[in-house]
Amino acid sequence: MRMKVGIAGASGFTGVELLRLCAGHPEFDVVLAGADTQAGKRVASAYPSLGAAYPSLEYGALGAEDLAGLDLVFLALPHGASEALVPDLVGRVGAVVDLSADFRLRDPAAYPAWYGREHGAPRLLAEAAYGLPELFRAGLDGARLVAAPGCYPTAAALALAPFVRAGAVDPTGIVVDAASGVSGAGRAPTPTTHFNTVDEDFVAYGLLRHRHTPEIEQATGASVLFTPHLVPMNRGILATCYARPSGALSGDEAVALLRRAYAGEPFVVVGDDPPSTKATLGSNCAHLTARVDPRTGWLVSLCAIDNLVKGAAGQALQCANVVSGLPETTGLPTVGLYP
Repeated sequence: MRMKVGIAGASGFTGVELLRLCAGHPEFDVVLAGADTQAGKRVASAYPSLGAAYPSLEYGALGAEDLAGLDLVFLALPHGASEALVPDLVGRVGAVVDLSADFRLRDPAAYPAWYGREHGAPRLLAEAAYGLPELFRAGLDGARLVAAPGCYPTAAALALAPFVRAGAVDPTGIVVDAASGVSGAGRAPTPTTHFNTVDEDFVAYGLLRHRHTPEIEQATGASVLFTPHLVPMNRGILATCYARPSGALSGDEAVALLRRAYAGEPFVVVGDDPPSTKATLGSNCAHLTARVDPRTGWLVSLCAIDNLVKGAAGQALQCANVVSGLPETTGLPTVGLYP
């Protein structure tokens, strides 16, 4: 019997991507789609691209009582909204996969420091499994609550964690420069994401205080200087990460280390050429490579992902497969769209 699935926040970019991926999943049946601003409107009317899969499904305003009893609930809500809903859901549904930042950080004190507010459900932070399977798969077994990582932390952690864990780099003074497509800012338009602002522009933002910094540090086990950039494309993230090797390390050895770390991982492609965001479009795969500069001594590790798939909805689905006892690759694309 197919699992009954609910998606709260199903009208945003991440929620729409969840609907798209769930439509191709052989075991998941979306029965509830929550979106307060679109309540009463057909999904197919709001997003014609989903019309073939959801001809009659309507958006509704969903609370804990509406979602109770479902096998799986995805929360694609704004930061701060999930922590009010999750305490009433855990134990009343099979599993909750939250795509916001509300349960990603282990330390409750990090929330007022980086998000400007006290956490509303701190007792659940220790229970939430961090949903980056390639690095934290063991924690997903039997999880009732999964905190799906952010898109920037996913790319940075995949690029850096193998080197930090192997002791191959100094875990201090690491630099992460990452560029994202505009969909990472969400569906609601703002002055900084308006077409006329973004087109033909390339800008850094969140200097020194971007809220994904503590998550990157938690996921990598390193201290980092993180600078995000906005680029005029719809999807994609390219993270370029710089670290000092702790000993002798060649470029070939760096790539070999990545290959060993991700051997057998279906959603990681380690290559010799620089990764491209276009190659990841619509795919749940991360593409990586590395170099060591003999002149300056720096290691450069790069990772490209689709921020809406491996950086959000696809990763959430990957985690849902694990906690549901399904093959991890079920319903997830490994091939990108081209051109």
